[in-house]
Amino acid sequence: MEGGGDAFGSATAPLAWHDFLERMRQPSAAEFVKSIKGFIVTFSNRAPDPEHDSAAVQEFLENMEGAFRAHTPWAGSSEEELESAGEGLEKYVMTKLFNRVFASVPEDVKSDEELFEKMSLLQQFIRPENLDIKPEYQNETSWLLAQKELQKINMYKAPRDKLACILNCCKVINNLLLNASIVSNENPPGADEFLPVLIYVTIKANPPQLHSNLLYIQRYRRQSRLISEAQYFFTNILSAESFIWNIDAESLSMDERDFQKKMDWARERLLGLSASSKNQDNQANLDVREQKSQTLKASRDSDVNLSSKDNFQGPGLDTKRDSDVSSNPVERVQSISDLEKKGAAELLKEDDLNKKVQEYPFLFASSGDLTVADVENLLNSYKQLVLKYVALSQGMGVSPEPPVQSMQTVSDLVVSEEPKNVKDAVNFNESSEGSSKTGDDIKNDTLHSEVDTMTTQQTAVDPSYQKAQQNEASDQPEHA
Repeated sequence: MEGGGDAFGSATAPLAWHDFLERMRQPSAAEFVKSIKGFIVTFSNRAPDPEHDSAAVQEFLENMEGAFRAHTPWAGSSEEELESAGEGLEKYVMTKLFNRVFASVPEDVKSDEELFEKMSLLQQFIRPENLDIKPEYQNETSWLLAQKELQKINMYKAPRDKLACILNCCKVINNLLLNASIVSNENPPGADEFLPVLIYVTIKANPPQLHSNLLYIQRYRRQSRLISEAQYFFTNILSAESFIWNIDAESLSMDERDFQKKMDWARERLLGLSASSKNQDNQANLDVREQKSQTLKASRDSDVNLSSKDNFQGPGLDTKRDSDVSSNPVERVQSISDLEKKGAAELLKEDDLNKKVQEYPFLFASSGDLTVADVENLLNSYKQLVLKYVALSQGMGVSPEPPVQSMQTVSDLVVSEEPKNVKDAVNFNESSEGSSKTGDDIKNDTLHSEVDTMTTQQTAVDPSYQKAQQNEASDQPEHA
């Protein structure tokens, strides 16, 4: 199929998915639906084999896109409409197969862990100067925006949507460099200026499972569409990953001993965070106990002295005795508000924040990032959180503050939001990082019901496929 160069255009981004779903709901598309479901079921029941899986998916997508041209739902369609159909097909199929093919072998999982650990260490001490990034190209605000774009990669399942997150990140960097060169009256920046910044941003962003995400795009993004600008930026992030894997003292312009010392320090710091936190808690508990013990002992001594004085001076000294006792220091119990402020300060630390993003994937998610299948997990998490919060409050003898009620409905959770086209949104003359998102019309459930009425064969698949069948590819980012 021809085309592909405009695959990431802002105008075609939502149309691909909308058009595909609408046409697949037509009764004349029943044959296509059966073919797609048959492939998904057969594929899902096979043992993982990345190379064979990739070839099978690419072949199926190619054959199906070829069949579109001669089939009724797409009869007389333009090349742009056929391109949209191909995008929709890829999104639908790969969302169904995501749990089956993403990080499906131990080698990929191990590489993800090793790469994430190395970037976690490097981000503790790496500086722009270590990568020879010129001062005029250093802009922490823009870099933070680029990091956020890259960190969205795990919010999506379709290869195109994950690739769009990478391209949006690269666009932010590219625009930063271009604007900086214009201000400084220098030549337009090239790969020598772009790649070091991308490496730095990638290390600072450190998105979990980056290695598997890149492999997933390589294996399952239609090769005919991985061209032009998309290919250029994707090749650059592959180069960035390779550089990070092989980072050593020389590549960072550092002395070998200094590099190893910093890596060891970073490792000890990361590994010692939880241990030091526990030690601090234990020490704090010991200090409180010791202070309470001293307070109690002082109180008892005071009672003894006052009691002996009462034998001679009578009850007129009761008031004095009360004042003596009250003057002794009493340990103040921290309120929930105090604990929340202390915890929030700790959470803002970059290393803690990255860890929490891994442990709690919904921490920075918005309503448009969620799917129907996420509701059950969120409800369970909410119940556990409330029980712990109320129990803590009761244990401290205070009344918990009720959360602000939201008027959000279930429909808010299933309407997807697409990352705004950063090509239009990013203006480096302003420091604003806000972005609006467009909703992606979710008609997956409707498609499922239509498909079920058309298909007479009841299919039995593995649990991962059944879960994927409930999660439609409704979250589609819009490329810059």
